[in-house]
Amino acid sequence: MASSHPGSAQSRTSSLGSASSRSSSTPPSSAGKRVGPQNKKPAADAKMTTASRTQKPSDRLNPKTIDPFSAGSKSQSAFASVYANGGVPCRLVHGSVKHKLAWDTPPDLVPFDPVLVTLAEGLKETVHPYTFVSFMGFKELLDAPGAAQKATPLLPKLAPPIRAALSHPDSEVFERGMECLLRLSSVVGPALNAYLKTFLMALSKRIMEKKYKEKVTESLQHLEQNGGKEVLPIIKSKVPTYCSIFG
Repeated sequence: MASSHPGSAQSRTSSLGSASSRSSSTPPSSAGKRVGPQNKKPAADAKMTTASRTQKPSDRLNPKTIDPFSAGSKSQSAFASVYANGGVPCRLVHGSVKHKLAWDTPPDLVPFDPVLVTLAEGLKETVHPYTFVSFMGFKELLDAPGAAQKATPLLPKLAPPIRAALSHPDSEVFERGMECLLRLSSVVGPALNAYLKTFLMALSKRIMEKKYKEKVTESLQHLEQNGGKEVLPIIKSKVPTYCSIFG
């Protein structure tokens, strides 16, 4: 009888040990479901799917746009700050085909100093609506009655921002600057001659590009026509290959 107790105790201990090991062990499949990076993938995939659903195909066709009245955009540039605070008396009107400007004050009554200068400074902007407002606003003010008398005294202030637009690496900024320069030349005529060297350095660099060779040549001809024969030596000093329209 005494010899049977150790065996039964050992058997009980062995059975308890095996039961304990079975209860403490976790099947690999269930452990994989509880922990591991695999559980995070569905959530990430869901976020990507949601983002793709919210993105519209037309988003790729829209220009780079910024809200001019948001707190973060007010400090982006001087022009953005002035525009957001109502310093430019016009607003952008979105049309179904193209945009236009609506002036709070008729352009012929707008004070060219400082509004025309502010618009010239905005020519180097690269985001909408600043690109459109500065470009169209500058041209529409110069189309207003009496623009020549108002713009001519401001040439010392207008020349630096137009030169900055012509020297900008962004091709669209350069093109807007060149068109506004030609519009200004048509309005003030020979009065612009004293400032031509300010612009010719940037134009001489672009004329070396095949894309702009013809456009820049036509612009130089336009400047010569508006400025008279005294413009030729000024252009020749920066663009020696230029041929006069006067023969």
